[in-house]
Amino acid sequence: MKIAVPKERDPQEGRVAATPDTVKKFKGLGAEVVVEAGAGLKSRIPDADYEAAGATLASDPAAVLADADIVLTVRRPNPGDVRGAKPGALLIGALDPYGQKEAMQGLADAGYAAFAMEFMPRITRAQVMDILSSQANLAGYRAVIDASAEYDRAFPMMMTAAGTVSAAKVFVMGAGVAGLQAIATARRLGAVVTATDVRPAAKEQVASLGAKFVAVEDEEFKQAETAAGYAKPMSAEYQAKQAALVAEHIKKQDIVITTALIPGRPAPRLITAEMVRSMRPGSVIVDLAVERGGNVEGSVAGEVATVDGVKILGHLNMAGRVAASASLLYAKNLYAFVETLIDKKEKKLAVNWDDELVKATLITKDGQIVHSALKS
Repeated sequence: MKIAVPKERDPQEGRVAATPDTVKKFKGLGAEVVVEAGAGLKSRIPDADYEAAGATLASDPAAVLADADIVLTVRRPNPGDVRGAKPGALLIGALDPYGQKEAMQGLADAGYAAFAMEFMPRITRAQVMDILSSQANLAGYRAVIDASAEYDRAFPMMMTAAGTVSAAKVFVMGAGVAGLQAIATARRLGAVVTATDVRPAAKEQVASLGAKFVAVEDEEFKQAETAAGYAKPMSAEYQAKQAALVAEHIKKQDIVITTALIPGRPAPRLITAEMVRSMRPGSVIVDLAVERGGNVEGSVAGEVATVDGVKILGHLNMAGRVAASASLLYAKNLYAFVETLIDKKEKKLAVNWDDELVKATLITKDGQIVHSALKS
């Protein structure tokens, strides 16, 4: 049983799909692990550490993939870059499958049973496999760090003999995993933090971190959460009321961090150009949804835009900006899933195609796109 870990081809991607720790664990399951030379360098993992953990290094990408049973990746690979594995080999990673039917069919044509880790169900046994949570957690942290780097004032209130420096006011829009970590990080830095979310359960979570909750709390608000814990799309009427409340609140803020995403949909627009102009020059906005079209009017993917003195940060792959930590967590997510696909006694691959985790994440098999959400 061979597990291949190719180098990420996207030059902006610093993460890697396996660490020396997970290599050791894979070896314990009876697997041969082959890592492409240099795969972990951007995550501060030298090749020697992989070798010390028991992995074989290969500088030729074709040698990494040759006869592989499992290919682990961070981002969705180009099908042409991952040919050479065994027919029916498993490809496991963050495949970003929505709206990518051609790319998914390409993986199917390459012979892979491809699994999208983003589709992992939010159930107790799968918590350790939840890449969305592990990576969003770091994205929320990094959002505050990036905002503090662009903000030209101190975060905490400082009382000195020369006078008092007021604490920065930070507003976090969306109190999911990324938002809650952003709240916690901004609070640790000494900011006065407020937050909003359309999910009623978020109010208590926000308060537990020492932040103030801001929302129109009407009847629609009380029903605004799916059974899986995601936010429901809100009515135009509610959105108008919430936007008016938020618009007044944003005028007084120094830093705004937006985190709103709905799986499979474009990012909702939370901040209009008028709201941006209402903020004081020197204020900072971080748009964590910029890769899905953005929550902020005027945000530019991969750039720091300035509108009337307000900086709008549109950094891509926010978790990848903390690559060493992100890889540590991501690799553990992948190992936890792969472990369920291996017969530990026989030390060989033994996928239970009826397992709920497999059925939820399987995108392609036997040359076809098989996931119900992607067939149409």
